Parts: sequence; structure tokens; C-alpha cells
Amino acid sequence: MICLADGSDLGGSLRNPASFCNVVGLRPSPGRIPRWPVSDVADTLGVDGPMARTVADAALLLCVQSGADPRVPFALDAPPPALADPAQVPGLLSRDLRGVRVAWSPDLGLPVEPAVRAVLAPARRVLEDLGCEVIDSMPDLSGADEAFRTWRAFRFATFLGPHLRDHPDLVGPSVTWNIERGMQLTAGDLQRATVLRAGVAQRVAEFFAAVDVLACPVSQVAPFDVSWDWVHEIDGAAQRTYLDWMASAYLISVTGLPAISVPAGFTPGGLPVGLQLVGRWRGDWDLLGVAHAFERATGYARVAPALPGESRPGTASASVGG
Repeated sequence: MICLADGSDLGGSLRNPASFCNVVGLRPSPGRIPRWPVSDVADTLGVDGPMARTVADAALLLCVQSGADPRVPFALDAPPPALADPAQVPGLLSRDLRGVRVAWSPDLGLPVEPAVRAVLAPARRVLEDLGCEVIDSMPDLSGADEAFRTWRAFRFATFLGPHLRDHPDLVGPSVTWNIERGMQLTAGDLQRATVLRAGVAQRVAEFFAAVDVLACPVSQVAPFDVSWDWVHEIDGAAQRTYLDWMASAYLISVTGLPAISVPAGFTPGGLPVGLQLVGRWRGDWDLLGVAHAFERATGYARVAPALPGESRPGTASASVGG
């Protein structure tokens, strides 16, 4: 086990594992961490980011990862905070949350497992107790699903298509499905996906003119059995494809906004659940400050999840404190 890790996030590959393992996973703003080498310098759907045991540790790794890179034309020029000592990070993140406007959505309009809803519900009160002004609201994400599926399929066909061609026996069925979908795309499909994503970006910008943070589930389900290929049903709603169950993460990817998974509690069976906090465009450090305050108020990051065979009470409605 390690205390820090880097990874990538297209549709939730930093946030979902973080939620399932009771650690922190940050999907930064596109360009915050330069990506090199890459096959598409203009790509803003896939990003690199940190995972860590705490928000402060994730912020520390972000300081190392971020900054301008002359080889990457779309990397953000904004330098990370100057650190003389890593111990300065918690102080940089500490902020007064009084007056911070939080839009609360328990499901983003998606099916969510009841156990996940139960774990996340107390998080609203935590944010209110920290001084946030919490309202029930969510942005209009219509078109985000189609845009994501189109661009994901295009990427799979472009980057993984040769592997399917040369080694079809080594490529799993879900990856094969994505590659084949990408091979069927037309120029018109890609144009439509681009227009849809532009519409999402415009509506999200208007939404965040009135709020500072969106709070919602990272994942629609708790960690599931390793023998499952994917989640086929959530609270009575059939999941048509491998992608459906992770929509709460990938819809946010389409917005281009920074998002973080922070530990938020446990199911009665001891399985961890993360809260997804989404910040304003390029507002990574402000977002980290909110996540840091939530983490300190709850203390869930200091609780080890139950291992298979262990008996541990859930903490869906209890504050750990600290």
C-alpha cells in the first residue's frame, strides 16, 4: 500500500476507485496537469490527477504534478502554490465556508442504490453546519450522456482498435463493444457530440454563476462483488450497458469542471461511499478547500473499510467527529 498515487480519469477512473476504497480522488480541471506524450493534444475529456488518503495529501501531489509545460499547448499557465514545506498544505486549504453556496443533488436524476442515498444524506447537514448555504438544485446535463458515449467510443476505436484487430482473443467483451461502436461513428456523430458538449458547458456556466459547489454521488452504487462483470440493476432500474452505472461520474467529466471524491461514510455492511464535490471552472483550489473542511468535520478518511468476512457496523447516520 502507498500513501499517494497518480492516475487518469475519463469517466470516473480516479473518483470511483477512491469512493470504493475510502480515499480521496481528484479529477482536476483539464490542463491543470500537463499530459505528455499524448495522441490528442486538444483532448479535454481525459485528465490526470492524484489519489491519496487525505485531501491535503492529494493537494500536495497536485502541487508537484501541475504547472505549465512548453510541450503541451493547452496546459494551464497558473503555477501551483509555492511550498517551502509540505506541512503548509493544510493551512493553504483551510477556509471559512460561511456563505459558500452548495447545490445539493442526491442523484443527478439517475437511479441510486438506497444504501448510497442513506450514507450521503447526512453530508448535507455537515455542509450546513460548516456554514454553507445548501439548496436543492442540479445543472441541466441533457446531452452529456450522448456526448460522452460518442467521444469515449471514438477514443477506444482510435487507441485500442489496433489491439482488437491484432489480438481479438485478448480483448474483453465490454472493450470490444466500445471499439466496435467507435468504428461505426460518422463525422456527423462527432460533430453532434461536439455541439452537445458545448451546450452542456454553456448551461453549466450559467448554473455556477449562482452556486459555488455541486454536491452529488460519486457512484450510484456501493462497491460490488468482484465476480460481477458490471452492475446490471440499480434500485429496480435496468442498466443497459457497462457504462450506465457510472453515469454520475462521467456526466460530470463532460462539464470540464474539477471534481473530487471525498469519504462520506459507510453502508451497514461496512462498505465505503464517497461524496462528489464539483467546483467552478478552474476552481481546483477552492474545491479542495471545501473538501478539506468536509473531511475534517467527518473524519471518515481515518476509518478503515471492512474487509471481506469482517463484521463492522455501518456509519450511514453517525458522525465520526474530528
